[in-house]
Amino acid sequence: MLKKYIIFALIAVLGFYLASTFKAIPFGANRLGDLNNPETVSAFYLQKSPEDLHVANTITAIVVNFRGFDTLGEVTVLFLAVTGLMSILYRKEEEETEERLAIPSSSLVRTGAKILFPLILVLGIYVFVHGHLTPGGGFQGGAIIATGFLLMLITYKTFYTNHNVMTWLESIAGLGFVAAGLYGLIVYGSFLQNTAWTGNLNDLISGGLIPLIYIFIGIKVGTELTSVLDTLLNIKPRKK
Repeated sequence: MLKKYIIFALIAVLGFYLASTFKAIPFGANRLGDLNNPETVSAFYLQKSPEDLHVANTITAIVVNFRGFDTLGEVTVLFLAVTGLMSILYRKEEEETEERLAIPSSSLVRTGAKILFPLILVLGIYVFVHGHLTPGGGFQGGAIIATGFLLMLITYKTFYTNHNVMTWLESIAGLGFVAAGLYGLIVYGSFLQNTAWTGNLNDLISGGLIPLIYIFIGIKVGTELTSVLDTLLNIKPRKK
């Protein structure tokens, strides 16, 4: 019985301090419609993103720069989830399912897939390369690239991705993200700190390290999701 009271007291104390912290943070505007108030979080982001970082997409500036360390954690969680799933479901190439090879697609579907596949890849690359200028970014672009590979995987029953290449691309992208963070730490004294040179607003080469990090994220997310899709489509039923 005492244990329950102790747990309840700890939860109450934790809840009190969490509520106090959130209450102290000036979310939104202090006055209705006043987004120019420098005391608000929203005004800070809206002002600093184009002025200091030269990034037109404020969401990108928040995700990759102001909240970059948290984004690195999200990418790490995705990597661990994919690694765990792949370790459970991965099968050797000679053990592919007969079902995948048994149902051929029509010539119309195969032709359409051939035409759409490179266009989908270009769209995905465009989305994460221009993530600091337009809506989108690394996660969205990587997901688009994965859908292109999914189209080929379900259209051509003999289409397989090279897991070694996917692993290398994913590893290089992940190391690139960490290297960008260490660069900020070594040069500017803060992990994932952006560079002093950020270019001009709305230029493709602008935003300092932000577009480069989004390219790493796009490659990492695209390769990880593609590997998962390929593995899921190649699960061989266990023989009874």
